[in-house]
Amino acid sequence: MEALKKAWIYLENGTFLEANSFGASKTEVGEIVFNTSMSGYQEIMSDPSYAGQFVTFTMPEIGNVGVNDEDMESLAAHAKGMIVRKYQERYSNFRAQDSLADFLKKFDVMGICDIDTRFLTKMIRKEGAMMMVASTEISDKEELRKILQNAPRIEDVNYIEKVSTREAYKHNSSTYNYRAFQYDEPPKAEAKIIAIDFGVKRNILNELVSAGIEVEVVPNDFVAEDLIEKYNAKEIDGVFLSNGPGDPLVLKKEQEQIKKLIAAKVPMFGICLGHQLLSISHGYETFKLKFGHHGGNHPVKNEKTGFVEITAQNHNYNVPDNITAIAEVTHKNLFDDTIEGLRYNNAPIFSVQHHPEASPGPKESRYIFSEFLSLIKR
Repeated sequence: MEALKKAWIYLENGTFLEANSFGASKTEVGEIVFNTSMSGYQEIMSDPSYAGQFVTFTMPEIGNVGVNDEDMESLAAHAKGMIVRKYQERYSNFRAQDSLADFLKKFDVMGICDIDTRFLTKMIRKEGAMMMVASTEISDKEELRKILQNAPRIEDVNYIEKVSTREAYKHNSSTYNYRAFQYDEPPKAEAKIIAIDFGVKRNILNELVSAGIEVEVVPNDFVAEDLIEKYNAKEIDGVFLSNGPGDPLVLKKEQEQIKKLIAAKVPMFGICLGHQLLSISHGYETFKLKFGHHGGNHPVKNEKTGFVEITAQNHNYNVPDNITAIAEVTHKNLFDDTIEGLRYNNAPIFSVQHHPEASPGPKESRYIFSEFLSLIKR
C-alpha cells in the first residue's frame, strides 16, 4: 500500500482534525452524517440519496471486500466522501474487481481514514448533522473555516438536478440472485408504471420488475399532464416516486406536478424522498431530524400486522405527526416513534420512509413492492 496523503477536516462547530486520505485529492464541503451498516459500503457510496454528504461509517474496518460492478446502485459514487476508522487496501473476495480506493478516485470522491469515528458519531448524535469541509490541500484551520463559512449549505442546493436521469429509459433487470450470481428472469408484467427519478437506486427498480411491474424511468422534470393523459388512456397503471438527496422543501417544481397527479387520483407509491414529497404536496411540510436515520438495522413496526421489520434507512427529513388528519399510519420507527409509512385516505396512494429494497440491508420489507402491484391492479 502506497503512503497515504494527509487530510484535514474542519466542522462548523469548530472541531479541527487531522487524518489520512485514501480517495480523491481535493477540497470538498458537505454535510456529515453517520451510517451504522455493518456491510455494503459500495451500495451506500453509489446511492444517489447521499449526494452532498460525507458518510462516517461506524463499522471500523472498511475496504475488506473491494468493489464490483454488480453492487452499484447507480452509475457513479455520489457522496462527497467517506470517513472510516481503518481502510483496508488488501481486499479479499472472489467477486471483487477493484479496491475501494481506486473506486473513489475513479468517481472523484474523498476517502478519509485513521480517524476516531466513534468520537465523530457521538458528536453528531449529541449536536446533530452539520456542515464540514475536508481537504488534502489545505491544512490551515482558519482558511478551512472561511471556505466552509462561504459555501452553500446542503439545504440550499438542489441535488436532484445533479443525480436524476437526463432521458427516459425502460428498466428490465430484476433482482440479483446471489446464489446463482446472475439476475433472475423477471416474471411476466401485470402492470406498467412510470418511475420518477429523483435519485433512484437500481435495486428499487429491480424489485419493482421482480414484483411483476413494467417500469419506465423518467427525469425529475416530468410533466404531470402527460402522465395523467397516459393513465386515462390506460397506457400506464400508476406512478412511482423515488428516493433522492437533499431537502424536499427545495423541490417546488416537483411538488406542483405531484399535486396535479394527486388531484387526478393517479395511483402512486413513494419511497423516502418520494414519501416526503407526497406529504408536502398534500399540505404537510417535512421537518429535519437531529442526525437522521442512516443504516441497515432500524426496527419498524407494521401497524397492521404488529410485526417488527428490521429495515434499511437513509434520510434526514421526516413527515409531521399531524398528517394523520388525511392519512393512516402503516409503519412506525421504534427508535424514535417517527412515521415510517402512510396510506392516504380517499386516494390510491401510499408511501414508506424506509428502503424496502434494502441494498444493503435486510429484505423483510420487500413485500411492499407487491402491495403496489395489488394497488394498481385494483
